[in-house]
Amino acid sequence: MFDVHVHAAPDVLERIGYDDQIGASYAAAGYSGFVLKAHHESTVGRASALRRSSGLDVVGGITLNRAVGGINPAAVLSALSTGGRVVWFPTADAHTQETAGLPRLGDLDERLDRSVLSVPPVLPGDDAAVEDVGFVLDLIAEHDAVLCTGHLSGDECRWLLDQAQARDIGRFLLTHPSYTVPGMDVREIGELAERGAHVEITAYQLLHQPGMTPVRLAAVARAAGPRLVLASDAGQPDSPEPPSALAELIDVLAAEGLDPGRLRDAAAHTPQELVLP
Repeated sequence: MFDVHVHAAPDVLERIGYDDQIGASYAAAGYSGFVLKAHHESTVGRASALRRSSGLDVVGGITLNRAVGGINPAAVLSALSTGGRVVWFPTADAHTQETAGLPRLGDLDERLDRSVLSVPPVLPGDDAAVEDVGFVLDLIAEHDAVLCTGHLSGDECRWLLDQAQARDIGRFLLTHPSYTVPGMDVREIGELAERGAHVEITAYQLLHQPGMTPVRLAAVARAAGPRLVLASDAGQPDSPEPPSALAELIDVLAAEGLDPGRLRDAAAHTPQELVLP
């Protein structure tokens, strides 16, 4: 098993355990590895240290929120040149996050302004920032890294897939597209999966997303086809330990009639092939 989406302490939000504690829970559950994500800093160094000490395939990356300079080619180059494998486009600082009233770094201090991030077509095509977006996409292609869409809107995800395919980026993951942000419907998700995008469903959606049901998650899983990726997105104090959260997601989807073997593959072989070099 290989989890492509987990959070650990230290973080600006409370987490269920530190990197080594999270790693120990995966080792005890027989996992081969996982991807360590943080919304406001690179996890490349943390993942590298844990990989050396644990023997697991622990992978780090960078999320392009304001704490790293936003959609910042310099930060991406640094992360990928030091072993990072995953680049998430804006999450906590995406315009969708602000509109939905979901947590942002500015919640910790009202002196921090509420500016947000986007890519085309939300970001005007003639905006100077579009050049940085293109530079970041070029770096992802050159390093054969994984492009994750973050919390950007469905239209932006579609634009990113167009740009990724124009650059022969082969590792493309829609970050929980049926979550509140971006809130894509099953038809949209299926269309992008048919075009080559991998589709993430997370245990966090099952456990915490308002209005989400096993039936809806199963419909997304069917639309994703062989490009389904199951992940925990766990690490919250009110969630189970990440391996248990992911196991619960698999069990719930199997109860909806999905093939258990296919579901296990979506939490093992498929994410390993997507992420590992």
